[in-house]
Amino acid sequence: MENKEKQGMPLLGDKFPEMKVQTTRGMMTLPNDMAGKWFVLFSHPADFTPVCTTEFVAFQKLYPEFKKLNTELIGMSVDQVFSHIKWEEWIQENIGVEIQFPIIADTGAVATKLGIVHPGKGTNTVRAVFIVDDKGTIRIIFYYPQELGRNMKEILRAVEAMQFSDNNKCAMPADWPNNDLVGSNVIIPPATDVDTANERKAKAKAGEMECYDWWFCHRKI
Repeated sequence: MENKEKQGMPLLGDKFPEMKVQTTRGMMTLPNDMAGKWFVLFSHPADFTPVCTTEFVAFQKLYPEFKKLNTELIGMSVDQVFSHIKWEEWIQENIGVEIQFPIIADTGAVATKLGIVHPGKGTNTVRAVFIVDDKGTIRIIFYYPQELGRNMKEILRAVEAMQFSDNNKCAMPADWPNNDLVGSNVIIPPATDVDTANERKAKAKAGEMECYDWWFCHRKI
């Protein structure tokens, strides 16, 4: 049977779809040009709009923190590159912030491939966020409506938490690193057999492991 290219919106665990895009920093081929780096591709409804302007300023202010995590930022909307450039100039002249990351100028092809035009929310792109790892795999997807600006610190936290999880083979609690139950500790993957469960019970009882129960153990890193 002949293999057909996968259609539809990308899902968690999928490879980021290959595409050649025009950006404010020149042509880019994704995800190849980001090989060895994580990247956050985020869409916005349109240039020269108030909420989007607040988002771009917030992303730029955190850009150095993303770069510390070997992570690049890439914006996009269905606007011409000339519009992106003029908007960048406006932000620098009126707010004093220089946007240093690329913005994709989409004709609609990228938005269609990524599934970020939702008819129930109008004809512009929604505020989507794709967090892609250094192997080109989509790890997190967020969708926000046009009315709600994103929390960039949460997006930064999500990148840091996923990298920490990968490097330490653990799961991350809610609000990490400030969880109400385990503080900055991370979650040990649950036991999947009776012997391991009994071993954890014994270690917890002896004070050798921090557990609420055999299926809920945590540790410092």
